Amino acid sequence: MMCNRISQLLCAALLAVLAGDALADLRDLSDAELSEVDGAGMGLVLEDFKFAHGTDIENGQIFRIGGIKSSQGEDVEIIVNKLYIAAAGSNYGGTLEPVNLGRLINPYRIDVVDGDDIGVPDKAVLEFAAPRKMANAEGYDCMSASAGAGSGTCASRPATADLPQGERPDIGLQLNFTVGEQASANINVHAQSAVIDGSVIRLWGDDERNQLVGQFKLNFYTPELSINACDQDTAVCGSRILMRHFALELALGNALQPMYLDVDGSGNFVLEVDRIRQPLAGEIGSDGLRASSDGAAWDYYEGYYTNPEYRSSVTIGNLTVGDRDFGSGQIKGMLIQHLKIRTKDLAP
Repeated sequence: MMCNRISQLLCAALLAVLAGDALADLRDLSDAELSEVDGAGMGLVLEDFKFAHGTDIENGQIFRIGGIKSSQGEDVEIIVNKLYIAAAGSNYGGTLEPVNLGRLINPYRIDVVDGDDIGVPDKAVLEFAAPRKMANAEGYDCMSASAGAGSGTCASRPATADLPQGERPDIGLQLNFTVGEQASANINVHAQSAVIDGSVIRLWGDDERNQLVGQFKLNFYTPELSINACDQDTAVCGSRILMRHFALELALGNALQPMYLDVDGSGNFVLEVDRIRQPLAGEIGSDGLRASSDGAAWDYYEGYYTNPEYRSSVTIGNLTVGDRDFGSGQIKGMLIQHLKIRTKDLAP
């Protein structure tokens, strides 16, 4: 647990819990000490962490998602039958061992940051962030299970003899779908040795539109991502979709092109990545060069189109479906010009 900029009392309590010392001494802070605490943020590290959920209907242990209708007006029930987060090598959830998440020098963070520092002027921005990426000379390859220091930009370390838990969890999920009275297939998703370093969610308020505004950066790396479906009654499974060396770097919203979050009058959720501002007449010269353009406007668009943090990429080292091999594929440098997603109730 990182104690920088957090109340001594809260930090002491959290450290005591994580260290397993329930008898740690706590003391009150004086007014002078409290005046030095700004409460701006906290770091989170989970050591020897393991999470497993399994549905046990007879004993009332069930994770159910309801309130969904099919296009025919039938009730759709989703049961989270299995969910696990554990150390790498879990054999698709069959063997669960503890894993470390984050490090003291690079934890998961919940913080309130100064918007002036991230291109959102005059705003306090709520930030949820995974461990930061590192320089190549210090970091680890994001995919390799045997990566050593100096091989890549990820901070999370793979399991080794000196660090048997590792910092890269196996993550798995099984969903059972029932439409009306008919039980359909189980959907199984498993990711091995997953890394999300560099991911961040930022939220702030927009005064002009009176809406919640966000910026979402998701980095997801795994040596193997698999998806398949199995019949609930016979347990017969279909072909497994297997993606090896899967890397997703998704950027939704940025300081110049924010992502707006809203709920419309019908109760449906709306997500919109706004269009980039269009140049005014004469702002950009006919030859596209800065010398013939308004300098500030040219710099604005140059920054937007050349900033790699605004672009998204997907890479699959090898894709197989059952016994069919489709080879590798990638989408690099995708820039979202405008995106609007609106949920809709399909019930009649």
